[in-house]
Parts: sequence; C-alpha cells; structure tokens
Amino acid sequence: MLRQIHSDRIYPDEGRHPATRDPAIPDFTYANNDAARRKLERDGLWTLGDMGYLDADGYLYVVDRQNDMVIAGGVNIYPAEIEAVLITMPGVADCAVFGIPDAEFGEVVAAAVQPTANAVLDEAQVRAFLRERLADFKVPRVVAFHDELPREDTGKIFKRRLREPYWAGRERRI
Repeated sequence: MLRQIHSDRIYPDEGRHPATRDPAIPDFTYANNDAARRKLERDGLWTLGDMGYLDADGYLYVVDRQNDMVIAGGVNIYPAEIEAVLITMPGVADCAVFGIPDAEFGEVVAAAVQPTANAVLDEAQVRAFLRERLADFKVPRVVAFHDELPREDTGKIFKRRLREPYWAGRERRI
C-alpha cells in the first residue's frame, strides 16, 4: 500500500512524502526514542524521509531525501538532481551536494567532488559545467575537492561529515 501524505488528493508533479506499509516488514521502534518513531507514522503508514510525487499515470518518482533538501531563499533544491548532472562531468569520480549556511538565503548549495585519478579540475570549471545544464540557483556556490569522499559502513557517502564543518559553531542548523 502506498499513500501520498500531506494532502487528501494526489497531485501529479508535486513534492510529497510517500508513505507505505509492507506486511512483510514487522513493526519497529527506536530504542529510547518513541517520539522519533511516532514522527514517521501517518495513519498507520510509514514515511521514511523520501520526497516524491506520482505522475498522471500513477507512477511514483522519488526526487530526494527530505533531510538532504536545501532551502535557499524559500526555494526547495534537491541535491540528487545536481549530483546526477555533476557525476556526468569528465574528471568527476564521485560527488555529494548539500546545503551550507548563508546569511542572506539561509542556505546555499555546496558540492564535494572526488576527481578521477590524474584529473585536474577547479571550482570555476565545475560551476561552468553545471551552469550550462542547470538553473543558476542550483549551481553550487562552494565546490570543495576531496581525494576520497567519506563513506558510511554501507558504502553511502557520509554527507553529514561533509556538512558539519560549515555548520560548526552555529546555534541553528537548518
């Protein structure tokens, strides 16, 4: 069963939180954090932090994770969209896109890039490549290069470790 929450109707092409329940998966809880578990449940279904929409034919498209979404000047920016373009740039082995603090817009887009062996890339090249393919507000204001991007035990890029230095010492984190 799948339901789009935050609406009584399903509207095509609007970012929502898909919610589901799979009878094959037993109910779960977070140790010593019942409030976090309750936050995931809507009308007996679970939402696991994905953002997506149903098209006119009823197909589900997952656009990104809610926690990864960057809100810059009130505009929702999905890092997965930018990453999908950036990874096609010659010389880019891997990348991660995330939000960093900005006094004017609240957040702006930043990118961490792991170049391929022997690739010579600079921030201006990366930004020019993306500017040809994306709207200007989606082009990272900061591009940092890493020999290797940090990874979780599962192999996923550890975005929190990339974000933390930019947010260090701030009382409020978006």
